[in-house]
Amino acid sequence: MDRPTLTVADVFRRYGDTYRDHAEPALPMAHRRVMTAIETCRTAALGGHVEQCDRCGHTRVWYNSCRNRHCPSCQSLARARWIEDRTADLLDTEYFHVVFTVPQAIAEIAAQNKAVVYGILFRATAETLRTIAADPRHLGAEIGFVAVLHTWGQTLMHHPHLHCVVPGGGLSPDGTRWIACRPGFFLPVRVLSRLFRRLFLTALHDAFEAGHLRFTASLQALADPHGFADHLQPARKAEWVVYAKPPFAGPQQVLDYVGRYTHRVAIANHRLLDMDDGHVRFRYTDYRADRSATPQTMTLAATEFIRRFLLHVLPAGFHRMRHYGLLGNRHRTHNLARCRQLLGTTVAPPIVGETRPPDYRDRYESLTGVSLRACPVCPGGHMMVTECLRRARPYPALPDTS
Repeated sequence: MDRPTLTVADVFRRYGDTYRDHAEPALPMAHRRVMTAIETCRTAALGGHVEQCDRCGHTRVWYNSCRNRHCPSCQSLARARWIEDRTADLLDTEYFHVVFTVPQAIAEIAAQNKAVVYGILFRATAETLRTIAADPRHLGAEIGFVAVLHTWGQTLMHHPHLHCVVPGGGLSPDGTRWIACRPGFFLPVRVLSRLFRRLFLTALHDAFEAGHLRFTASLQALADPHGFADHLQPARKAEWVVYAKPPFAGPQQVLDYVGRYTHRVAIANHRLLDMDDGHVRFRYTDYRADRSATPQTMTLAATEFIRRFLLHVLPAGFHRMRHYGLLGNRHRTHNLARCRQLLGTTVAPPIVGETRPPDYRDRYESLTGVSLRACPVCPGGHMMVTECLRRARPYPALPDTS
């Protein structure tokens, strides 16, 4: 894929100071860190190196990446490395994609209480899937799955939801059998939705009673117990959205698909069309109207574009991807070995490049198949490092909080 002509970093570099002036003094430090990281990504501010072709003499400069997990330009190598690591987790069975979404009233609370509400979202989702799957009326098995948090919709508005990728079956309670779900069907989504709603609202109420929620500005009234209860009343009666997508074509498609989700940020650079006269134009698709809808175009003021992008900055140290059940980190290796034995596939898929090359260019080529050493001008030429460039600023780059 060709490099995009316009990036999120371009928008931040041109209009970031305007946004800072507009948002002062309420701009959170976490947002400042993300803005600075994206603005300096792949610029002289972070240093880099100069390369020259050993055959034709062509010279190019590579600047270092910020490696911030919110930066759209820094995810390709991390995504490829994650796919490589997860190859050993694949099972020879059908896989399903289940999505859990919270209503708008909950999203509003989450926007001011990210760590607490996102944590509840993970716990309620995990308990819902494991409880219904363990019920003999449905599957009667212990399952495992990966859950990935997304907080955005196509127009960058705040829309928290979890993408869960689940093998189509699990271990029997005594661990002696692999219990497969019906072909093409995992678990009843209406049953999942009702339990998810109850578990989530109970946990949210407990968090409120414990004083773990804070409300400001337009949500200030929710600090009162009656205001909080009134705000949640419509959500208690509404049908919460839980839906299962069609099963994947095969295990390898799972990794390719999930790899795109695990390292996705609020908006990819390739969706940006142009920026001019203080506005940014980008493509979006309204999936709520039609799952096969065609892309449309949206134009936002640059400061509003930045504001929406920063809505999705995660709390420091918050893990947006988690493993549960059979895929939990503590017993994953043992559980997967047992599953493969019962499925009749005792050998784990081979891990490509089990010993990672020490140089990032070799790692990039082994993971993506694209050589960073080949000269882009002449055939057969190799780019050699001739000079290292130091950072242009005296203090260290702001660290990634991944």
